[in-house]
Amino acid sequence: MFTGIVEAALPVLSADRQGGLLRVKLDLSTLPGAASIRLGDSVALNGCCLTVAQLAGTVATFEAVPETQKLTNLGGLQTGSVVNVERALQAGARFDGHFVQGHVDGTGTVEALHEAGGEVRVRVGCGAAFAQQCILKGSVCMDGISLTIAELDVSSLTIAVIPHTRKVTSIAHWKPGTLVNLEADLIGKYVRRQLEAAQPGTSSITDELLRRTGFVS
Repeated sequence: MFTGIVEAALPVLSADRQGGLLRVKLDLSTLPGAASIRLGDSVALNGCCLTVAQLAGTVATFEAVPETQKLTNLGGLQTGSVVNVERALQAGARFDGHFVQGHVDGTGTVEALHEAGGEVRVRVGCGAAFAQQCILKGSVCMDGISLTIAELDVSSLTIAVIPHTRKVTSIAHWKPGTLVNLEADLIGKYVRRQLEAAQPGTSSITDELLRRTGFVS
């Protein structure tokens, strides 16, 4: 489990492909508690939960199978690419951000960036199916970053990024056409699943359905 609070945006030391398997090497020395990282630890790269498959000091190698490469933006990584990194949440730690599994739902495409009033508004095309899992002012995970939805459309959403977040994550490198990993809010997924089960044969969540199932009065 992760929180979407990125610990570091790190350059890829190498991205080697062999037999469909992608091996990504990173120097994790700047992460808090880097000396405690062990073989087999779970670490999120751009919001995708991967395992430390090899470790030499603080230089870790992660492996991504073809399916992971297909469903995420990891397949496009090259030497020098910047990835957002977060170690798994420790029990008892302060919980910022929101519940992030590191199980990417799919990818979206940055459509536009607009800077005004000290913030950057980023519109991302996510597709109608993903947008239906989101709510205005709710949480969304993009490339491993916990963000708040400022605007929501039928097939796109917009986030408002403060300067600090832009500075310490890969958002500084985003531009129109950039592919980003998306994960919808876990709690929202469970609520939606329960509501759809309460009214079989439809994916439409109405005010009447919310009242009947006790979510609103």
